Amino acid sequence: MQASQLAQLVPFNGLSEEALQLAVQQARLLRLEQGQTLFSRGEEDHESYYLLAGEVALDAEEGDAPPLIIRAGGDAARHPLARLKPRLYTCVARTPCELLTYSDDALDALVARDQATSYEVTEFEGDDPSWLFDLLRNPSFNRVPPANLHALFGRFEAVPVTAGQTVIRQGEAGDYYYLIREGEAQVTRTTQSGKSVVLARLAPGQGFGEDALISGEPRNATVTMLGNGLLMRLAADYFRTQLQEPLVHQVTADEAAAMVRWRGAVLLDVRMEDEYKQGSLKGSLNLPLYLLRLRAKALDPSRPYILFCQTGSRGSTAAFLLAQRGFDAHVLTGGLEAMNIFNPATIS
Repeated sequence: MQASQLAQLVPFNGLSEEALQLAVQQARLLRLEQGQTLFSRGEEDHESYYLLAGEVALDAEEGDAPPLIIRAGGDAARHPLARLKPRLYTCVARTPCELLTYSDDALDALVARDQATSYEVTEFEGDDPSWLFDLLRNPSFNRVPPANLHALFGRFEAVPVTAGQTVIRQGEAGDYYYLIREGEAQVTRTTQSGKSVVLARLAPGQGFGEDALISGEPRNATVTMLGNGLLMRLAADYFRTQLQEPLVHQVTADEAAAMVRWRGAVLLDVRMEDEYKQGSLKGSLNLPLYLLRLRAKALDPSRPYILFCQTGSRGSTAAFLLAQRGFDAHVLTGGLEAMNIFNPATIS
């Protein structure tokens, strides 16, 4: 599927070039044999189908009314087949057919995001608008409500940086969240003995600086540019209201217990190993916050996660980090200190 083909279909024809490229990646192709039924009258599926090749018949199954014939290349084929749900027609292939299928939810979200950011795409950093759509490929931004995106992208500031420049320094107060648009950076931490330890290397599209903004504590690491580049920074207040709040979902102890029982949620204690050994919620696993970035890939992305610490501060940071990576992450409200009214033995 080419973007030029997709641009002939409604509502893809109203998308920007960058959004069209993203849509191409999400579209799926489907083939039907002659006589095969695509969907039946009364069904309530959640897909949009576009006829790319062949012919189909849409039968309302009402008396002697003849079926509607849709042919690829015609004006009717530019629109989804019988889009109203529940389906008003039964769709049957009259010839071998090729169709494009697209999730209704994904399509609505893509159009909403594209329209919500249309002003910024044309006016904000207009010489290179593609970075905004690179961000939309990040799972964290896919979970931000479209209404937030217009305000969010307009709040980012472009900051040119040079090789060797320290962007944030361990021990300082946090005031911005950063995204790397161009260049690479290195994350280091100085131990109590004065030794500098390399924690990570960051590439374009990755963010840093959220820990201090969420916890309210000083920066826990230093980030230094490895070469010249360009950063996009977001002030703390906008980070919290436009990005953190939509991503970090709070759950009560009762809600956590229900998620474990009925959804197979994983309880993840993000405190230090020694803290965990002193006691934790029954059935929980220990993955300290400082190791979360390194070991997130080993977690099962199909399961929900409930993250907690002593008070909720580190749990909130951990939930944000996992949400950025596409996980269904939640933070236990109040952490373990709120567990005086909760019996951990009820979670198994």
